[in-house]
Amino acid sequence: MNTLTANDAKRNFGELLMSAQRGPVKISKNNKDAVVVMSIRDYEELEAMKSEYLKHCFESAKEDLAKGNVVDGQSFLSAL
Repeated sequence: MNTLTANDAKRNFGELLMSAQRGPVKISKNNKDAVVVMSIRDYEELEAMKSEYLKHCFESAKEDLAKGNVVDGQSFLSAL
C-alpha cells in the first residue's frame, strides 16, 4: 500500500486521487497512520463484504438457537 504524509497528500491532491483509483493509499500525520483513501468501487466492495459477513453471522446464530446450541452469559464470561 502506498503511503503519503498529510502534507504530501494536501500538496498533491490530484495525484492522490489518481493513485487511490489504482489501490488504497495510507495517509500519515505526525508519523502515525491516520486514514486510508480508496476508490468508491473498493469502498462499496468492502461494505458489501461486511454486509455479507453480518448476514452469515446472523444466520449461524439463528441455526444455533434452533438447535439449542446456546450458552448463558455468565458461563460465557467465566470461560473468558
